[in-house]
Amino acid sequence: ELENQLVAKSETLDELKKSLASNGSAEQTPETQSLRIAELCEMKDSIVNQVAQLKASMESILEQWRAYDEIYAEVSLMTTRYLYCIDQCKPSEEEASLEALKKQVKTLQ
Repeated sequence: ELENQLVAKSETLDELKKSLASNGSAEQTPETQSLRIAELCEMKDSIVNQVAQLKASMESILEQWRAYDEIYAEVSLMTTRYLYCIDQCKPSEEEASLEALKKQVKTLQ
């Protein structure tokens, strides 16, 4: 979205530059117009550079998010496996009570 806004501003600057070049108002001398056109060109170049920097920054951030997503999926899978193993390793209530009864019988004997 930000890139689109910057591109729109760049296009607006291009239009202004063309308008200034073609209309040539009476108050402005050719030297003033060429200075203004040069300023507009510098502004456009600055915007283009900002867009390039923004793209590079966003690519870096997206790469970091991809890495985060991969690691999160891996940790989530390990957690699920861990919880499954814990659940499977628990003795059932019947087994636990049977063992408890055996111990009680042994103690009584």
